[in-house]
Amino acid sequence: MEIRQLRAFVAIAEAKTFTAGAKRVHVTQAAISMQIRQIEDEVGVPLFIRTPRRVILTEAGERLLDRARKILREHDTALLELAEIAGAEHGRLRLGSASAMFATMQLPSILQKLKEKFPQAEITVSSGTSAALVEKIMHGDIDVAFVSLPVEASNIQTELLFSDEICAIAHPSHPLAKQKVISVATLAAEQLILGEQGGNTRRQIDDFFSQVGVKPHVVMELSRQEAINQMVENNMGVGIAGAKTARNEVREGRLVSWMIEGAEIKWELGLAKLRGGYFSPIATEFAALCRESFRERERELKAKGKS
Repeated sequence: MEIRQLRAFVAIAEAKTFTAGAKRVHVTQAAISMQIRQIEDEVGVPLFIRTPRRVILTEAGERLLDRARKILREHDTALLELAEIAGAEHGRLRLGSASAMFATMQLPSILQKLKEKFPQAEITVSSGTSAALVEKIMHGDIDVAFVSLPVEASNIQTELLFSDEICAIAHPSHPLAKQKVISVATLAAEQLILGEQGGNTRRQIDDFFSQVGVKPHVVMELSRQEAINQMVENNMGVGIAGAKTARNEVREGRLVSWMIEGAEIKWELGLAKLRGGYFSPIATEFAALCRESFRERERELKAKGKS
């Protein structure tokens, strides 16, 4: 078996069709079909069951999939290590970010500093939910991702960068605007604007409502915290946000915030990478720049809170 054949096999297994798999590895459907036939001829058993709409892994295919992913990760790691011998400027860093706020406010300056130190490096950035990005790390599609914590996958290593306590936010004209704390039942009855499902913070919020036995009245699900805050500022409902990150809007009188009775939910953000995997110099520098960026952000938030 050759590396290109294993890449073709993994692409089809993950995409569920030969057509989509061929697009992933940038070959024709005829070419990828030939590569799979070559593996099947070599091993003497079929890897896929072909159906009209999708392919299904056989028992042999399921056994090969995990090993193929490990082989490809080791192959890519070897190439990265060898590239470093020629100079770190020829390295590669594939990033993922589940936080639109981070990608908008902090990532540009971090990448600018990174490019100054590694001017010839290939740097790519993708977005997605935390769960989707963790999957990409495990499949070798990206090297490191900025995700919400905790991450439950045992083969993923994480580093906490930022923590914020969850609170409810509302328009200053809300009848309960002068309160400091809101009950769970009262909050659940509001027209709630929450983050999209798939993120850890949303999962914790849903679990909290479920544990106390109330069903929240969710009217909007948005992917960006800035969009949630804007909707609340426009009096379209009640949102949930990090207390630190909403502090500026509250201080300026654009929002009011309530602590949620009985809730101990934290919005935690951090870096995720493959446990025991190779971490290149450019990835190490990126992590260091992220730490410094969030230390600076904490200092700014504290300064604003005192002013």
